[in-house]
Amino acid sequence: MTLQISKDSIDLGIITNDVEPLLKFYRDTLGLEPDGEWQMPGGGHMTRLKCGTTVIKLVVNAQQPPAKSAPGGIGGSTGYRYFTISISNIADVTRACQDAVHKIAVPVTEIRPGTSISIIADPDGNWMELLQTA
Repeated sequence: MTLQISKDSIDLGIITNDVEPLLKFYRDTLGLEPDGEWQMPGGGHMTRLKCGTTVIKLVVNAQQPPAKSAPGGIGGSTGYRYFTISISNIADVTRACQDAVHKIAVPVTEIRPGTSISIIADPDGNWMELLQTA
């Protein structure tokens, strides 16, 4: 069997205990467009933000999860550790995140000719890589 892909991107769910700091980061600092919100089965709440054709889903469960993700980004543990957004204004966005007092885990760095990255921690410590190619 092969997946029959019906969308050119994947969506990402971020579970949090406090959605407001994440909204300030993803919506207000990064400028991701709101895409609705609603109650989930079991009493949770989801807020959706558009990032191109991807949707970032910020979810607050009815009951707090019993564990938090290991800190430390890429080197902190195995499993999903970061996601990448391809952009064309990496220096400006990284600076805006720094000005908004978000942790810059990796400053703008050219990793190969014509390709630069930066990595920013959101308020919950999740890592987001920004990627710019010439």
